[in-house]
Amino acid sequence: MSNDDSQPVKKIQIIVSKGSLDGVYPALIMANGARMEGIEASLFFTFFGLNALAEKTMDRLKVSTVGNAALNMAMPMLGMPMTTPFPTVLGAIPGVSNFASHLMNREMEKLDIPPVREFLEMISDSGGKIFACKLAMDMFKLERGDLWDRVDDVLTVGQFYDEAAGAGTHILFT
Repeated sequence: MSNDDSQPVKKIQIIVSKGSLDGVYPALIMANGARMEGIEASLFFTFFGLNALAEKTMDRLKVSTVGNAALNMAMPMLGMPMTTPFPTVLGAIPGVSNFASHLMNREMEKLDIPPVREFLEMISDSGGKIFACKLAMDMFKLERGDLWDRVDDVLTVGQFYDEAAGAGTHILFT
């Protein structure tokens, strides 16, 4: 808290709109951190974020290599300085995304960061809520049975806002 007038965070609602490995983990880390601090946490997966909840894809998320201007951050994993740019054209070569994903998963494993499914289980087990977006489900022709079985509910945007109601609630978009 930066001043005496601010309210402590009591509840965090995180909107997950990206379904890549590098797009999902920030939300998982934030939700898990909130639960560890005793803060209510909910994840609302919408659009491509549903990739992390779909049984067929949740264990196979990949790093975005095409058009990812921040891939220079991963260059130290290859023994190169962080200032080395990653040429975006390389990201289009077959296998590069798989290789980048392998490197990222290996580094996260070294830091004892769990895989997506296990991370979601931890968040759920600690009382965090996992929601899927109804509109995105309809758009991508997904059924409830296509999702990880521990998804708490499929919500409309209005229902998501109802979930977010209350003093001390903050909404993050990732």
